Amino acid sequence: MFVQAVRRLIVAIPTLLLIIAATFMLMHAAPGGPFSRERQMPPEIERRLKAEYDLDKPIGDQLLRYVGGLLRGDLGPSMSYKDKDVAQVIAEGAPMSSLLGFGAMVIALLAGGSLGIMAALRQNRAQDYIVMTFAIAGVCLPPLVIGPILQLWLGVDLRWLPTQGLYRDEFGVRYLILPMLTLALPMTAVISRLMRASMIDAMRSNAIRTARAKGLPELQVIVRHALPIALLPIVSYVGPALAGVMAGSFVVETVYGLPGIGRQLVLAAQQRDYTLVMGVVLVYSVLIIAFNLAADLSYRALDPRARA
Repeated sequence: MFVQAVRRLIVAIPTLLLIIAATFMLMHAAPGGPFSRERQMPPEIERRLKAEYDLDKPIGDQLLRYVGGLLRGDLGPSMSYKDKDVAQVIAEGAPMSSLLGFGAMVIALLAGGSLGIMAALRQNRAQDYIVMTFAIAGVCLPPLVIGPILQLWLGVDLRWLPTQGLYRDEFGVRYLILPMLTLALPMTAVISRLMRASMIDAMRSNAIRTARAKGLPELQVIVRHALPIALLPIVSYVGPALAGVMAGSFVVETVYGLPGIGRQLVLAAQQRDYTLVMGVVLVYSVLIIAFNLAADLSYRALDPRARA
């Protein structure tokens, strides 16, 4: 397993380089630039700014300089945040996005997994129909719709939870519940559907028939034999999904007024902050590779056939 992990990490290096090169070229090919504003800048000042950020050099030289900086651990200076480099800007937003994403995934796994198992064990009954109705609604409703509904219902009408912001002088967890629920509900719907279908197939497998023929209690059959098989599609889904939510959600962070990476990425793209966009994309790519690797290793641990 260790050798397989090392091989995957080695293969990830050229993948990261391709992502960096493609993002770099696309950002520079977009209309406008980091110093294009509504007010026209004097040409001399614009030339000095471009020279300061090496934007006056050929695109190939800029890319090589940027990759050289990455090898030294330097993400470069931000072009839109004064007196801050990209690493500082990302470090300010990463804790919030990571906390939101991880909390939402935990909620989705617990709720979606439980609902999916219940629906599978009560197939074609009332519980199954209720869970599937919820799952379809959750898949169809994006966070842009779910967020304001939760704000209006739980925040304005019932006054149970605050609707926006994050205040450090109070118990801050209360301000994260609604954003976590908004992120978690669509994932809960997907996980419940995956778990239901996978659990139904697992309960019909020969391994479960053998376990029942041995006279094992039904609870032991479900937990020890069926559940590990049913978790395999969930593990495959959780890897990239967790990377996506931990890298920030522009919609949720905007609706709830939270400082995270998602808002930084969109604002940086609008302002053509090349280095900040590159830094956020790099963080997202590393998370995708890391969590996919973790999902593959978990898959091998759960399924003995994958080890062969």
